[in-house]
Amino acid sequence: MMSRSRPQVGSLYPVARLGQNDRMDFLARLGLSLPLVQAPMAGTSTPALAAAVSNAGALGSIAVGATDAAGARSMIADLKARTDRPFNVNCFVHATPRPDPVREAAWIEALRPSFAQFGAEPPRTLRTIYRSLADDPDMFDVLLETRPAVVSFHFGLPRASWLEALRATGALLMATATNLDEACAIEAAGIDVVVAQGIEAGGHRGQFDPDVRDPGLGTFALVRLLTAKIGIPVIAAGGIMDGAGIAAALDLGAVAAQMGTAFIGCPESAADAAYRAALASPAAFDTQFTTLISGRPARALANRFTALADTLGGCLPPAYPIAYDAGKALNAAAKAAGEHGFGAQWAGQGAPLARALPAAELVAELARELALAQ
Repeated sequence: MMSRSRPQVGSLYPVARLGQNDRMDFLARLGLSLPLVQAPMAGTSTPALAAAVSNAGALGSIAVGATDAAGARSMIADLKARTDRPFNVNCFVHATPRPDPVREAAWIEALRPSFAQFGAEPPRTLRTIYRSLADDPDMFDVLLETRPAVVSFHFGLPRASWLEALRATGALLMATATNLDEACAIEAAGIDVVVAQGIEAGGHRGQFDPDVRDPGLGTFALVRLLTAKIGIPVIAAGGIMDGAGIAAALDLGAVAAQMGTAFIGCPESAADAAYRAALASPAAFDTQFTTLISGRPARALANRFTALADTLGGCLPPAYPIAYDAGKALNAAAKAAGEHGFGAQWAGQGAPLARALPAAELVAELARELALAQ
């Protein structure tokens, strides 16, 4: 396992020394030529995207948090058919949602006028459409059977016995932290690498408990804090869009940078035409946090769904992912009527810097930019 002794609380090492050996170990273990991880964006990343990134010398990723065990097995098989390079499989480990019929009924009624605009009725009831890995032994069995080189976790951690079993397959384990407490829990669980997700990042905040106050740390502040306070390698995530951003993350001690929004415009991603158009529009300059779409805080391009916050009278969405059932139904009704402003168009604060390049070309360009910045 890659590790170094944990520094005393309050101690700081010279920035130039932070993570240097860890970085070499990380790259060597996965055979990477570039300290770059393509973020595992559920619903947007694809086996084709991950394979192109891995084949280009970085670490490609897929997310299985929005599918079931059969879907995950199919995605992993597809990816393995496209590359013999290491790749990352990401799982959501959110708390089991507690159904609240009263709150869910109120949310359905709050959204009813929006459905009516498109001649549609909202769902009568809402379902838990995505299972947490913690509640899905079939998904866990898929991970054991397919043995991906990297397994990562978002929203929390699975039980210790499952971590031990995954570690026994030889997998490198990674998990997202948005603050020091979460990073310490990740380290204590024996995870190999922590992904430091700054407030700039697109998509869902990786908070273990979304009801606990979020300090909202920026990427570089969080990376610097974690490299000084914990003893496992750190990957920087959030707002990084080019080689100069990667270089800055490395200078602060990160072993790599994780980039998601930068890859949305690649032809290999699953982003639809409306999502791509929004990313290339002035909306890219105005990303917003919203809980309305899924029930958890997530940074998205401003659109008609995020704007509903001004019209719902303080009505709160149900727990994640129950709220997603209504969000997806509203988006489907709007799209059927030709309106594309209700999609989950996740994007980080660096969105205006996105480039619509094939994934392999983008990785090559990032490598050139990193070499110039170092």
